[in-house]
Amino acid sequence: MVVLSQPAALEHCSLIKTCKPTCVFTGIPVIDLRDPEAKTLIVKACEEYGFFKLINHGVPMEFMTRLEAEALSFFNLPQSDKDKATPFGYGSNKIGPNGDVGWIEYLLVNTNPQLTSLKTLSENFCYAVNDYILAVKRLAFEVVEIMADGLEIEPRNVLSRLLRDEKSDSCFRLNHYPPCPQLQALSGRNLIGFGEHTDPQIISILRSNNTSGLQICLRDRTWVSVPPDQTSFFISVGDTLQVMSNGRLRSVLHRVLTDSMKSRVSMIYFGGPPMSEKIVALPCLMAKGEESLYKEFTWWEYKTCAYKSRLGANRLGLFEKTANASL
Repeated sequence: MVVLSQPAALEHCSLIKTCKPTCVFTGIPVIDLRDPEAKTLIVKACEEYGFFKLINHGVPMEFMTRLEAEALSFFNLPQSDKDKATPFGYGSNKIGPNGDVGWIEYLLVNTNPQLTSLKTLSENFCYAVNDYILAVKRLAFEVVEIMADGLEIEPRNVLSRLLRDEKSDSCFRLNHYPPCPQLQALSGRNLIGFGEHTDPQIISILRSNNTSGLQICLRDRTWVSVPPDQTSFFISVGDTLQVMSNGRLRSVLHRVLTDSMKSRVSMIYFGGPPMSEKIVALPCLMAKGEESLYKEFTWWEYKTCAYKSRLGANRLGLFEKTANASL
């Protein structure tokens, strides 16, 4: 990566070489939630990519478009007005406490409790967020239960109970990547909106507007662009699910690049377990005599470690049994 010092508006932001048009990836699994084979297809997609597109999901399009409109209205407010929401999760440029930056502004809220009490945000915005979160939560519960069916986990609520728990440490994030006209002068390079990382939770459910920028890393370390689809959801395996499946399902490395002309808005539900939950490989997913790849830890321990690290760090590396044995 190259750090650009000019123009001043892009100072300290990271750049990468532009991908060739052929890196737009058409092989992302597309799964119809109502397909009788969905349970098998979801497991296969999570094993191969840790990522898939979900259609026929049942979340009203109205919820998506209304929240997108409210989010854009918020992000288009004067900076002084947006800064008033800082105690409730508004931030810009900085990603985490360790120097990671991006061409981004965001609003991050915990889904327990809901957002309606945040009086600095408009009433319509709060209602739009709440309606969307409730719908996507239900979708998350259904997806992980179908996934459990495909993995032949009993009972089938082993994963969903963690998301349903009233102490679930799930959160919701609205990201806004403003257009960056200066990119036209960057000689074939792209500005990083959000640097490469895996999500630490169990599962992530993403919806974005019809603007490109999301990229995932394949197993051969090739970065490919995900074609946008504002009517569908993109589901990602998180680090916690990778541990619980003993590496069978792999968390996906991904990043977001900016666009020179279009604004990108994404909304992500991160389904996490309660803070005290012990994360360990599920015995029913391990063959006889198979050893767990990771030592046992609580979600609080992993979350604390993950958010102290840089975005691109191998967060699970510290919890691998082989890594610890060599220390």
